[in-house]
Amino acid sequence: MRSVTDTVVISSKKRKGATGLRELWVYRELFYFFAWRDIKVRYKQTFLGIGWAVLQPLITAAIFTVFFNRVAKIDTGSLNVPYPVFAYLGLTYWGAFATSTSNVSNSILNNAGVVNKIYFPRLIPPLAAIALSVVDFIFAILVFLLLLILFSVHVHIIGLLWIIPALGLAMFASLGIGLLFAALNVKYRDMRSALPFIIQALFFMTPVIYPLSMIPERFQIYAYLNPATGAITSIKTALFNQTIDWTGLLVSLASALVIFIIGVWAFKRAERHFPDYL
Repeated sequence: MRSVTDTVVISSKKRKGATGLRELWVYRELFYFFAWRDIKVRYKQTFLGIGWAVLQPLITAAIFTVFFNRVAKIDTGSLNVPYPVFAYLGLTYWGAFATSTSNVSNSILNNAGVVNKIYFPRLIPPLAAIALSVVDFIFAILVFLLLLILFSVHVHIIGLLWIIPALGLAMFASLGIGLLFAALNVKYRDMRSALPFIIQALFFMTPVIYPLSMIPERFQIYAYLNPATGAITSIKTALFNQTIDWTGLLVSLASALVIFIIGVWAFKRAERHFPDYL
């Protein structure tokens, strides 16, 4: 007969390696909860609501049009593409990439209370953090379609189909970078200050508000090591009936894959120590 003083230890045998897709699927309802909660918090008790997702790239595009296009004489590389349309499209994709990277990197710290109390695949909060960026992107891209009509810009029909794959590349890369910094943020809190600086530096290194052709041709292939370059440049060339640099795009895809593998490895390696630092 078991004594009342006996101690029962419950442990889970986890398979060696990363959390499997099957386990993520089992906890899919928790993913929906995290994603929906972030979206509600983002738009709850706001003055403009979803307007912020549109106004940020719209106002920024207007500012860059005045100073970079009118003053610095930076053009789009095509006579048929007005600079406001060119800049807004780039800023829409960059905003999704930057916001997703930041959200993923802070996802564990923002959910520290839940992470310390119950077990669930720790990859769920980072994955759910991407949802908010995708929702913002949807509203922003709808305004871009209105800009095409306003400026009478003719786009290639294939380019419209390229909107989602380009976004997928940007989100995939942001997930890899975000997971790496999510692991670092838990142990080294100053990483939360370092990431915005890195993102800001990457912004000027990415052809968001200027065409890739401004970079010397021999260095353009190195620019594609930044996955955001592949996503933004490919959607611009596809939409505006230009030739996609498939070699450069493959370089961006390969770079995003390497970053993702490193990010998942670092995240899974640090996962067991989360309770010690949270």
